Amino acid sequence: MIKLKDIDKYIDSRFQRMFILKGIELDVQQGEFVTIMGPSGSGKSTLMNIVGMLDEPSAGEYYFFDEPVHKMREKQKSDMHKNYIGFIFQAYHLIDELTVYENIETPLLYKGVGASQRKSMVAELLDRFNMVAKKDLFPEQLSGGQQQLVGIARAIVGQPKLLLADEPTGNLHSEQGKQIMDIFEKLNNEGITIIQVTHSEENAQRGKRIVRIADGAVVSDEKIR
Repeated sequence: MIKLKDIDKYIDSRFQRMFILKGIELDVQQGEFVTIMGPSGSGKSTLMNIVGMLDEPSAGEYYFFDEPVHKMREKQKSDMHKNYIGFIFQAYHLIDELTVYENIETPLLYKGVGASQRKSMVAELLDRFNMVAKKDLFPEQLSGGQQQLVGIARAIVGQPKLLLADEPTGNLHSEQGKQIMDIFEKLNNEGITIIQVTHSEENAQRGKRIVRIADGAVVSDEKIR
């Protein structure tokens, strides 16, 4: 599903080249649940942004379902991201001016999904996450855990093939974090491929494989179940 070959990401200044990622090789099969771990500043979020087509590598090749992302134009990448990838952020990134319902609905508007189909898709997720009663509330009226649930609902409403989660429980207390990880396990069991970045060894054990990064390079890659 995902194949990264010799990916570099660097910033050139007048006197030197600073590498954020160096020689990254990574294969992810459809249906996997992969955790990326490493110290702060090791390049984890940059790697996620490249996989999610929000950023471009400086060098190397990226294949998504055998399609060469590194050769795509911006419009093609934007369409791939829109149709195949859901992104969940630590800081939720909900739109403050929109209700819970409208936040979840937003990706479907971008995809051009018809009104009645949008209504049923959003209603299904509100029901699944027990948020029907909160559909008309605004993000500031929700707890952190509830905001992250809305973030997950928004990320999966378009039925993506790949879910990217960058420190999804970083701002939550442990019980809320456990609830989010339970949802991830369930989604993975339903066939969604998940790549998460986390500092939590406990959350990492929920996945099936741990890739550790240090100084922009993969230092270990192990299956855990």
